[in-house]
Amino acid sequence: MTTTPIAADKEARQGVIFGLAAYTMWGCFPLFFALFEGVPAFEILIHRVLWSCLFLVGLVTLLGRWAPIREALGQPRRLGRVLGCALLIAFNWGLYIYSVETRHVLQASLGYFMTPLVNVALGMLVLRETMHRLQAVAVGLAALAIALQLVMLGELPWISLALAFSFGTYGLLRKQVPLDGLSGLFVETLLLLPLGLITLGWLTQAELSHFLGDTRTTLLLIASGVITALPLLAFAGAARRLRLATLGFLMYLNPTIQFFIALLVFGEPLSGVQLATFVLIWTGLALYSWSAWQSRPRETPQPAGR
Repeated sequence: MTTTPIAADKEARQGVIFGLAAYTMWGCFPLFFALFEGVPAFEILIHRVLWSCLFLVGLVTLLGRWAPIREALGQPRRLGRVLGCALLIAFNWGLYIYSVETRHVLQASLGYFMTPLVNVALGMLVLRETMHRLQAVAVGLAALAIALQLVMLGELPWISLALAFSFGTYGLLRKQVPLDGLSGLFVETLLLLPLGLITLGWLTQAELSHFLGDTRTTLLLIASGVITALPLLAFAGAARRLRLATLGFLMYLNPTIQFFIALLVFGEPLSGVQLATFVLIWTGLALYSWSAWQSRPRETPQPAGR
């Protein structure tokens, strides 16, 4: 089917709108998780998994997307990688919630800024991919930024590193799983569901659970599942309509919003050394983005459903 220029432009505009919506929602996550008062990060994580799974059951049914899920669940040998993805994304979610609770959103922002550069490094080390010169310089600047914090502040930005490497490794494994974003997230949360139910049962028996303790907290815990799925749906709409390079540029909106929320809303301090770290990472990202843009395929994006 031939795509007319007008139709292609319309698809691209819709893709940008979906992409902006997805990354804006992800960027505003600190505002949501800051609403929890006195609820430990691991308990929020448990409910995020449980309610995400339940919400996705209805969503997958509504969209008629059970076929790839049944196929994945019917091949137990291939579920090992999906389980690895599930554990990595659960760790990433939990650490992110912890960073908001402890007001380390700047570190979380730095971690997600670093993720594309970690992906480049992992691709070279694990997949033996060729690293272009500008990409190598970008990764070197990221390493210099971390060394600067270690030398000048005497500590590693461990939250940033853990978020970047856990999400980067998740992406590496996720590439090897033949599932779209929605189906993949559902299977991942489904695999985590038994552990979540066991942990919730233990918390309830020990009278440590905050669920049903008060209406506000209960509704927030349930909502954590919904807000997990909504940006993913918007991202899926963007991914079908945009080039990967365009999505890559939009991706920086997420940590940028987090950065300004940390400074302007939570009032986190930004030292000169930390600012220098961000500048080095931003410079590396600019070089990486330029390299990705130069090597992008020169072709018209396909319409949704192709």
